[in-house]
Amino acid sequence: MKGSKFAVFGVGKYGSAIARNLSAKGSEVHVFDLSQEKIENIKDEVALAVSLDSTDKKALMAQDLSGFDAAVVAIGENFEGVILTTSNLMDLGMKRIIARATGANQEKILNKIGVKEILLPEEEVADSVAEKLINPNITAFLQLPDEYEIAEIKAPKKIANSTLASLQLNKKYQLTLITLKRVFEVKKDGELLEEEHIIGVTNAETIVYDTDTLVVFGSLKNIQKFIEINE
Repeated sequence: MKGSKFAVFGVGKYGSAIARNLSAKGSEVHVFDLSQEKIENIKDEVALAVSLDSTDKKALMAQDLSGFDAAVVAIGENFEGVILTTSNLMDLGMKRIIARATGANQEKILNKIGVKEILLPEEEVADSVAEKLINPNITAFLQLPDEYEIAEIKAPKKIANSTLASLQLNKKYQLTLITLKRVFEVKKDGELLEEEHIIGVTNAETIVYDTDTLVVFGSLKNIQKFIEINE
């Protein structure tokens, strides 16, 4: 939401696009990069731009990183830099860290060190990343003309175990429910796994569980309103 505060480490083409999108959506954005040239290119479009080596924990400690909603580690050329920067941010208690991976092997390594949110630039466009950072409940979205979108929203806390009829999505929020995605336990090769599947056509008596994802159509403003009121 507006008023959010984000740190972006690495402002090459991908990282700078994320930073610019976050700023355009009303967030306070601080960017950091070893390259002074890249910092000069973006400094007028963000709240703060600093040239530093984010793999140096002392350099990071000299910055006030408290109060940030999340950090994006978008360093592209140097995976060791991604690992060290991410590790430093974890040590400094950053609440939410999103790190960039190039390929499955890097994704696996980031998972091993405890990164829960990983960016794969070939799959994640910068505007989508910015939207999901600002609205953590939105897991995916498709931008449409005139500020409308189709969004996948993790069920907010207050609507858990409610029927669709009681939510009055159309009447109260001007949102249209397309379907629900639900987590099911399935047995594969003798192992019990969790998989998410679309449940198909819903009706007024369909119950929304706390692990469900709502797929809705509406304006960004009304989607944000629905999340804020019910979270």
